[in-house]
Amino acid sequence: MIEGVYKFLDGLFGGYIVQHPLFAITLAGFIIGGSYTLLYYFMTDIEKTKKVQKLAKEVQKELREAQKSGDEKRIKKAQQKQMQLMKMQSEMMKDTLVPMLLTLPIFWIFFAWLKRWYVEVAIVKLPFNFFLFDWFHSWYHSALRPDELGYLGWYFLTSYVVGMVLRKFLDMG
Repeated sequence: MIEGVYKFLDGLFGGYIVQHPLFAITLAGFIIGGSYTLLYYFMTDIEKTKKVQKLAKEVQKELREAQKSGDEKRIKKAQQKQMQLMKMQSEMMKDTLVPMLLTLPIFWIFFAWLKRWYVEVAIVKLPFNFFLFDWFHSWYHSALRPDELGYLGWYFLTSYVVGMVLRKFLDMG
């Protein structure tokens, strides 16, 4: 079954897979990053999320001030608010779990498909050596140099940027 999905993806991307790996991986990042952000937008209550984030800042500020003053009553009251906030954040986490579970199969299918084509292939050459890439490549015994990004690095970068732009555009905070 999965082989059929891979053949569909091969047909969908056509010659771009071999001739333009940067384009194929960028498109994959757009699809997955965009789909996750849009699913999250439509399946969660954004206003509730913003309210909880605002409340969290207020509770943190109140707790800091109470600790500075040394007033045990204020500290206890702020800690109770913090416990209520944690319950609200727990509910929010449940809401974000659904979009993640829906996009996870798409994510794994794309990664397995990309790995078939681009394992140990440098997609982007950076103008500098980055020590984390050197550490990562040596850890996985990769043939890539510290100034090269493979499909995994380029995908994460692309999907992160797409997600951030969409979040800003949709006013998701």
